Amino acid sequence: MSHENVELIQSLYAAFAAGDVPTVIGAMDPGMVWNEAENFPYADGNPYIGPQAVLDGVFMRLGSEWDYWTLDVQEIISSGDVVIACGRYKAKNKETGRVIDAQFAHFWGLREGKLAKFQQYADTYQAMGAVSGA
Repeated sequence: MSHENVELIQSLYAAFAAGDVPTVIGAMDPGMVWNEAENFPYADGNPYIGPQAVLDGVFMRLGSEWDYWTLDVQEIISSGDVVIACGRYKAKNKETGRVIDAQFAHFWGLREGKLAKFQQYADTYQAMGAVSGA
């Protein structure tokens, strides 16, 4: 199952990059538990429970508050139903014009071929600085 899980995660990063958010949301288990990194701009809603909460609390905010938000996935590691993706966020905040190039690690938990858990670890200093303009 590990290989299939890696392929699923890779396909979802590709869908996100193409702006195909419905595919990403559709891959989530109804009970999806999503956690942004502590002190990240969107950690205020942790934990986001369910696909609609992730869409409203994270993805819609990314789309409305940033000129662009891209993920450069550099490595994917798998162990059964856990897939870890490491890479860099590249983004520009609409309000402040600040740009980030920040590292991240995403821990995905899968259950029966669906996304069940997400934990983000990221350079929160850069992200918060871009949002605040500091």
